[in-house]
Amino acid sequence: MNYRSPHIITEDTVQYELGTLKGREIHYDFEKMLVYLEAKGKLLFGKKFKIYREDREIIYQLCLYFIRDRARCSQLGIDIDKGVLLSGPVGCGKTSLMKLLKFMVPHQRPYQVIPSRNIVFGFNHLGFKIIGDYGDAQLYCFDDLGIEPEGVHFGKECNVMGEVLLSRYELFRNAKRKTHATTNLNAEELEARYGNRVRSRMRELFNLVAFDNRSRDKRI
Repeated sequence: MNYRSPHIITEDTVQYELGTLKGREIHYDFEKMLVYLEAKGKLLFGKKFKIYREDREIIYQLCLYFIRDRARCSQLGIDIDKGVLLSGPVGCGKTSLMKLLKFMVPHQRPYQVIPSRNIVFGFNHLGFKIIGDYGDAQLYCFDDLGIEPEGVHFGKECNVMGEVLLSRYELFRNAKRKTHATTNLNAEELEARYGNRVRSRMRELFNLVAFDNRSRDKRI
């Protein structure tokens, strides 16, 4: 990465200029960002990857968030100091977008995308240490939140991701560390899965950004 020109990203010898640098401020161009995201998506996920026209509005919101355009995010009701909870139907592209968007801002601290079920499997093997591990200062995006199984360690059951979210909430309050997540569930389903206390904390942890319920399954 060129730290003097963070708006210029090189992929396979091709340079993508996402905007212009004026002083220490980047003036991003959304159309150029889309060109880069589609090119990077093809490198990450294969040549069939594409940015769909019907997704441009939600990608625009996410781009504003990731480039930290505080003024325009505020107009959209997005708090750039919180994380993102990206919701939508199965196959609409949530996971791909969250894996992809961090590459657009290489000068920012990256996050890891972790399947929620993998964290539960870790709990089943290692116990409560896992909850502490994910309550650390690292940045995470918990993928497919809400459809993971219950954790069981030596016969003791635990709503693992609920406990992890409570730990992340404390980290957010004390150290301003963000958490991101993707989910297929709506607010009522998340509350039924994790309870009112966790759902209340999630409102403080996350900006809800949602695909239309009619969004197509892009895996077909």
